[in-house]
Amino acid sequence: MSKKLRVLFLFTDIGFMVYWIVTIFALIPKAYLYPDYSNELLVIWNWSFFPLDIFISITGIYSLYLHKRHDLRWSQMALISLTLTFCSGLQAIAFWIIKADYDLMWWIPNLYLLIYPLFFIPKLLKAPPPTSALSKSGIKKELL
Repeated sequence: MSKKLRVLFLFTDIGFMVYWIVTIFALIPKAYLYPDYSNELLVIWNWSFFPLDIFISITGIYSLYLHKRHDLRWSQMALISLTLTFCSGLQAIAFWIIKADYDLMWWIPNLYLLIYPLFFIPKLLKAPPPTSALSKSGIKKELL
């Protein structure tokens, strides 16, 4: 796993956790809330991302853990995390397009989620899948 991917995983996964803690405790200043934030349907829409975002964080952090232990299964977990991250960004951007709301405050983070995985997913798909014998032997294989 490249240093760049490790840094992006930490940034994204910790970012998701911080966002949800801030959201749970309503710490976002009203000036930074998306339009119609008090609309119950939009609040529900936002909360519908909670399980996905937390699963992204769990799979990303677990991938880092596996990589640190030289367990080649890290690449499978990283692929899952990156694919889900792309989906999270895509769903949000699609919503904002349909709603015709182009606030950069919400577009920039979601474009990040949509785009950054595209630089790493193809490399992970080209990598040979780990075998249980290699994973257990502790052989370190650098990808990306």
